[in-house]
Amino acid sequence: LLHRPQVLFLDEPTLGLDVNAQVAVREFLREYNRRYQATIMLTSHYMADITALCDRVLLIYQGQLIYDGLLDGLLDRFAPYRQVTVELDQGCSAEILSRYGELESLEGCVASLIVRREDLTKTVSNLLNDLVIHDLTVTDPPIEEVIGRVFQSGKVL
Repeated sequence: LLHRPQVLFLDEPTLGLDVNAQVAVREFLREYNRRYQATIMLTSHYMADITALCDRVLLIYQGQLIYDGLLDGLLDRFAPYRQVTVELDQGCSAEILSRYGELESLEGCVASLIVRREDLTKTVSNLLNDLVIHDLTVTDPPIEEVIGRVFQSGKVL
């Protein structure tokens, strides 16, 4: 990096590093990119590297490009849902909870639902109006799950 290259090619840059060293490498790369407007070509199996460093992703499967676009676009396109986890004041039946989305799990007073992104606002509003809720969390599906699904389909996109 002595000559401040405008393109960095990195293959698994955090492989074998402890957690603190991984964070330090990611921070350095973000700062290098910001300061020198360098392009960073990164190959990694660590989704934490990808989500921390990449805006644009290319997915290559068996030599074929199957996705080229924004990381957020990957989630929008291949995971058109969010996970809604609710902690209820008291137990609730699976039948009632299924009205709000696909019931993924129900353990005691904690339920996890899969809700389509376009229905999210209405569903959360209905949950808050209809049930006594102690806590509600909305999350994207894990990026590993989404990329795994893309690779399983194996379709060129």
